[in-house]
Amino acid sequence: MTATVSNSPHPPSNNDSSASAAGRVKLIGGPPPGSATLDARDACAWFGDRLVLEGVDLVMPAGQVTALIGPSGCGKSTFLRLLNRMHELVPGAALDGEILLDGDDIYLPGRRAQEIRTRIGMVFQKPNPFPAMSIRDNVLSGLKLAKIKCTDKDGLVEQSLERAGLWKEVRDRLASPGGALSGGQQQRLCIARSLAVHPNVLLMDEPCSALDPTSTRRIEDTIGELRNEVTVVIVTHNMQQAQRVSDRCAFFLAEENEPGRVIEQGTTTHMFSTPNDTRTLNYVEGRFG
Repeated sequence: MTATVSNSPHPPSNNDSSASAAGRVKLIGGPPPGSATLDARDACAWFGDRLVLEGVDLVMPAGQVTALIGPSGCGKSTFLRLLNRMHELVPGAALDGEILLDGDDIYLPGRRAQEIRTRIGMVFQKPNPFPAMSIRDNVLSGLKLAKIKCTDKDGLVEQSLERAGLWKEVRDRLASPGGALSGGQQQRLCIARSLAVHPNVLLMDEPCSALDPTSTRRIEDTIGELRNEVTVVIVTHNMQQAQRVSDRCAFFLAEENEPGRVIEQGTTTHMFSTPNDTRTLNYVEGRFG
C-alpha cells in the first residue's frame, strides 16, 4: 500500500519549498490515505473483575474533531485506549463490544495491533519524545517500528513538523536532542511523530493539561489545521477548549459505584447550548466535576 501526499496542509510562507517537499513524499507500506470514521458499538471495559466502562455507542466521524468530556474517573481515557488497542496491554484488562474503523472491526482475530496503532495514532497527556534522540530521528522513529518506507525522509520530517506547527522553531536544529525542547515543543514533536506515518485517526489524551497558555493555543491551532485530513478524538477537562476545537462532544459520567457511560452526545453547539440531559448542562456550566 502506498500513501502519496501531494498537498501541504499549511500554505508556504515565503517560498514553495515546503509544498514541493510534500509532493515528493511517498510512504510505502503505510495506512491508506485520508481520514477514517471510528464507530464504537456497545463497548465495555474491565480492569480485573471491575467493570469501568459500559455500553458505549459512539460514532466519531471522519475528518471531524470529537471531544470526550466528563469528570475524572468516568472512563474517558480508558475508552480512548480501547480505540487503538492499548487497553489490552494493561495486565488483567478485558473488553467487549466492537470498535469499527471504516466499518472493519479492529479486534478481529488475525488483525495485528501494530497495524491498528499505525492507522490510529496516540498523543499522551505527558510529552514522551525519545529524549536523547535527535528531533529528526524522533519524527522518523515510527516508520521503522511500523516497517514503512519513505521516498524522501527529509521532506517527510519537514512536512510532519509543519503539520504539527513546529517546523519554523526547529528547522535549524534538527540534529538537537528532542529532550532539549520546551514542554509545549515536545508535545508538538510527539504530534509530528504520530503524523509522520500518515495515520487516519489521531487520539489525544489531555494533550494540553501540563502546558502554558501559549503552548496550549499552538496545540489547538494544530488541531484546527488537521481538521478534515485526520480524524481527531480528544479527551479534555477544559470546557472552553472543547468548545474551541471540537465539532462533536460526548459526555461521559460514572455514578457512584457504577461504570462510566455516555450520557449524551451531539454537536458541540448543541451540547453546550441546549443539551437534552440536565446533567450535561450542569457539567458544561461548571456546577460539578
